[in-house]
Amino acid sequence: MAKPAPPLPDSGALPQERQQRILERLRRDGRVVAVELAQAFEVSEDSIRRDLRELAAAGLCKRVYGGALLPALTLSPLKQRRNEHSARKRALARKAAALVQPGQTLLIDAGSTNAAIAAELPRDARLTVITNAPHIAQVLLDREGFDVLLIGGRIDAASGGATGAQAVDQVRRLRADLCFPGACAIDAAHGLWGFDSEESLFKRAMIEASDEAVVVATDDKLGAVATHQVAELARVQHLVVEHSADKATRAAFSSRGVAVHRAEAAAD
Repeated sequence: MAKPAPPLPDSGALPQERQQRILERLRRDGRVVAVELAQAFEVSEDSIRRDLRELAAAGLCKRVYGGALLPALTLSPLKQRRNEHSARKRALARKAAALVQPGQTLLIDAGSTNAAIAAELPRDARLTVITNAPHIAQVLLDREGFDVLLIGGRIDAASGGATGAQAVDQVRRLRADLCFPGACAIDAAHGLWGFDSEESLFKRAMIEASDEAVVVATDDKLGAVATHQVAELARVQHLVVEHSADKATRAAFSSRGVAVHRAEAAAD
């Protein structure tokens, strides 16, 4: 049975401060209950409901009966995501690439953040990179110095990677030192999640074929909600988060045995 969340210490917080604390708990636990928040902050449930309405109006939570959940994420097309938050993704990519050791074999999933990781990998490290994403293979071919293997199959237009039975079968015949599965959502209680069933099956096969899994997640994916479980948290050895990831969220993952790596602040 999960331990109850500790009481929030600052019952005299101003509404803006209280909302920030509520958001931190929401990102950590994935849900909040209004009556519990009212007790923790020593305010009325009406005050908490007003806080939740304001957070929902800002798109930061989804109100449900008795409390709130994190809003479900949606996946925008790869072409659009390539140009979004590029500085933040580069900062994450540098931290993730630092986990790679010379001579390793890597499995890299499709995605704009993983493409940034490919661009940060050291050229002189004798790396073999296996990917299901043509755009990631091209990044590495443009840089030279890598042994690149491309997994085939049907290319999904939204993710930019091969999915389906053919791609999964190829991954299951491989062995890698590290894998970088694309993260749609990850939470400390239930692990890594995806939106699409075929993509999630492919990500699961990547993790099963690798000695260690590295999940790289922007703030909006920490504690977020998706549809298909990729893997329990015990199958994730490393989590790379943004510099802005709050301390409570990082601690929730660390307490469950995940090595949490905090990226440097993104340059403007």
